[in-house]
Amino acid sequence: MRILVVEDQPDIGAYVQKALSQSGYVVDLVHNGIDGLHFALEGDYQLIVLDVMLPGIDGFKVLEKLRASKRTPVIMVTAKGAVDDRVKGLHSGADDYIVKPFEMVELLARIDAIGRRAGGPVAPLQAIVVRDLEIDFWAHKVRRGGVMIALTSKEIKILQVLVEHRGLVVSRTMLAELVWEMHFDTGTNAVDVAMRRLRAKVDDPFEIKILETVRGRGYRIASDF
Repeated sequence: MRILVVEDQPDIGAYVQKALSQSGYVVDLVHNGIDGLHFALEGDYQLIVLDVMLPGIDGFKVLEKLRASKRTPVIMVTAKGAVDDRVKGLHSGADDYIVKPFEMVELLARIDAIGRRAGGPVAPLQAIVVRDLEIDFWAHKVRRGGVMIALTSKEIKILQVLVEHRGLVVSRTMLAELVWEMHFDTGTNAVDVAMRRLRAKVDDPFEIKILETVRGRGYRIASDF
């Protein structure tokens, strides 16, 4: 997938470009709305990550002019708490939005979701080994140290999401959206309860721990495998 990132803050733009490139995408980066519109109209991109606040012309105007001729999927990047911007972006033809500051894993998940909706090829995980934990996603079977562990379908899905994003912290919001397919309610502890139950089965009985809680951010799985 070839992606255009339109972001006026050089440090954020460079970070996003590097992270997406490391994830296997071909990424072009521009820093203002005029260049962003030119690249979007003239280039062959499968997705555009478009900031709202841009010099030259803002992201809304870029999106408006783009939608007059092309249906390239667009993820709008908005400021924290700017609800009106998010609503305006979606009404203007954006396919999704993400709020600054964001975790890279969230942007990757949203890109993946847009690819799925567009019917793009997604290679499902079949089986993987994390240290002494063996996960067979096709058969819905999990073993650790050779011992079979009975997990629910949701618990296996949690493991799958963590494995697919190994090395990255997966927020509670993303777990809620990817596992339960719902928007995360900060007043509920459903994700934390599910993680405690999962940890009690695959981590607590064993000396070496695989699941890690990153305080205030979310969860991740051991990446050294």
